[in-house]
Amino acid sequence: MGKKTFLQYKGYNRTPSLFFDNGFELFKSIELNTVEDNLAKNINFTNQRLGKLVEEFVFYQLKQLPNVNWLAENLQIQKGKQTIGEIDALFIRENKSIHLEIVYKFYLYDHSKTYNNPLSYWIGPNRNDSLVYKLEKLKSKQFPLLYKNETKFQLKKINIEIEEFEQQLCFKAQLFLPFNNRELNLELLNKDCIMGFYCSFKDISTFNEFEFYIPSKLDWLIIPHNEVEWITYVEAVADIKKFIEINKSPMIWLKHNESTIEKCFITFW
Repeated sequence: MGKKTFLQYKGYNRTPSLFFDNGFELFKSIELNTVEDNLAKNINFTNQRLGKLVEEFVFYQLKQLPNVNWLAENLQIQKGKQTIGEIDALFIRENKSIHLEIVYKFYLYDHSKTYNNPLSYWIGPNRNDSLVYKLEKLKSKQFPLLYKNETKFQLKKINIEIEEFEQQLCFKAQLFLPFNNRELNLELLNKDCIMGFYCSFKDISTFNEFEFYIPSKLDWLIIPHNEVEWITYVEAVADIKKFIEINKSPMIWLKHNESTIEKCFITFW
């Protein structure tokens, strides 16, 4: 396993759960081991999509546990020739049958609008995703999928009965606050998930004396460090502008000095 993959795994592993068990009761959160020393040197994570790579990380962690009996992962549920959904993982842990759904997200606090629901403020960097939308999808589609007749039929073929399953959620997230307002009350969410801030491209000159690094999407997982090829403000603006022109909000690392590096999204909005 390469160094970059290990850094991605480490970044994923140190991302906290978005919800406290006692603060958000819609779904039961799973508890995962956060020790990285037991990462096997010969393990090979292959996915090139961030969400799927995180699933690989979670599966790996669970399979290392001595009390886990693995049943299925990424199980596509078919209705005729149509795929109607996917079950992330089914396994037995300490004699308890578990259906696990896995989420890893990046959310920005949208202060351009006023919402009634405090969770509605959290949106994706490109404004085409939101925390409320994801929670509703989990509630109305992803978890109920286990009880569909099509799912029961497919599981029965591999000798799995669904009646006894407990449904659990692994929901990790990185949260980003507005550059000029970082003292917000998160309400219901784990403040340890705050990983940085965001700033509109029109205000990027605020950082004209900093060095920049623009990580690839998979490297959004990584905890910022010094061992990258830093670029100047002028170089960064030219590269970031290409994202902005197609309504994409890239993540960047901002280097203040040798000991201070921050994660930041530069938004097109």
